[in-house]
Amino acid sequence: MTIFDIMGPVMVGPSSSHTAGAARIGRITRRLLGVQPAAADLLLHGSFAATGAGHGTDRALAAGLLGMEPDDPRLPQSFELAREAGMDLTLGKTTLKGVHPNSVLVRATAPDGHVLEVVASSLGGGRVKVCSIDGLEASFSGELPTLIIRNRDKPGMVAEVTSALSRHAVNIAAMQLYRDMRGGLAVMVLESDQSIPAAAVAELRACPGVVRLVYLDLEGAE
Repeated sequence: MTIFDIMGPVMVGPSSSHTAGAARIGRITRRLLGVQPAAADLLLHGSFAATGAGHGTDRALAAGLLGMEPDDPRLPQSFELAREAGMDLTLGKTTLKGVHPNSVLVRATAPDGHVLEVVASSLGGGRVKVCSIDGLEASFSGELPTLIIRNRDKPGMVAEVTSALSRHAVNIAAMQLYRDMRGGLAVMVLESDQSIPAAAVAELRACPGVVRLVYLDLEGAE
């Protein structure tokens, strides 16, 4: 535990969970999409839906999608800034299963029409957890560079992925495996100690058996 866990994050208030956490969720979604969204649907769940408007949750999510940090003084003006940036926002409510009360489904559309759907939760103190991407189970904090790989469930896939990362001198900090059924589709979530080189990401995308790869790059351009 650090002093930041006790005191909470540096942020624009009023709430570390409903405001700072929401801004981090929006920013992580933008990073996962790889570009500023042209449009986004923000569907609030539970406590986010019940009290989010008063805590600025919707504005914080929009601010994160614009690339703002939780302490950005422009956060309260995020709706206006989104309009100026050409980002169309739709606000709504939803009911999600098996998630924290402070959760949201963000459906972000890139300028080229590509859609990314993220379910994430704010756990308090500015900490967040990404629960799923495009309907695929995942569980990571967004604090480390992260690969989310959807692949065919077949022998050797884990070895291929980890070998490719080893060749590029990437050290794996944590790894999770999920699958829908034996021989069906599986998901690997890998967090690394350092940024993953573009060549490694390209090699993994081209790997036989990999259906889709999403990379959370914490050092790339906004």
